[in-house]
Amino acid sequence: MKLGPFSYVLVPSAFGTLSIVWWEIETGPKVYRLFLPDEHTPAEDIVQVNFPGASSLSCPAIAELGERLQAFLAGEAVEFELALLALERYSAFQRRVLVAEHGIPRGQVSTYGRIAKSLRVPRAARAVGNALARNPFPIIIPCHRTIRADGRLGGFRGGLDMKRALLEMEGVEVDEAGKVLTDQFYY
Repeated sequence: MKLGPFSYVLVPSAFGTLSIVWWEIETGPKVYRLFLPDEHTPAEDIVQVNFPGASSLSCPAIAELGERLQAFLAGEAVEFELALLALERYSAFQRRVLVAEHGIPRGQVSTYGRIAKSLRVPRAARAVGNALARNPFPIIIPCHRTIRADGRLGGFRGGLDMKRALLEMEGVEVDEAGKVLTDQFYY
């Protein structure tokens, strides 16, 4: 699959500005990357550092995705489809992890170990964690819904404050120490 030229759309939200990086292929637009807000670096700079020469351009499908992201980040129950994502550029294992993560419903959480077991590779919790740490489509693939086995939040590219806020918006309780208080586990 030929890559580029890349375009991007900036999506303002209460958390800051997200960036959707995409390009057009024969069948339509494909999302290559979604960047979460960074309080130290403007969204456009993040795009230009990672995709030099990308142009600010939208299309109906990407504009709709931006609106859906804004609605989600405002607390609305929004589901995202995988069809726009350039998943084919990842290994089979990474795709399996990302698809499994996408299946975790709003208001529920999972652990790296539970996802590994659901993929029939029970000893691959660390590999699942590594795949999710590199999730190129956060929010769309809701890696904020996966926590550590001890119930603590674990990492998140958008920061732990954002992870906590997203989970709490979805009805998941998190205590002051960062431990998730739920029995709503998926997988």
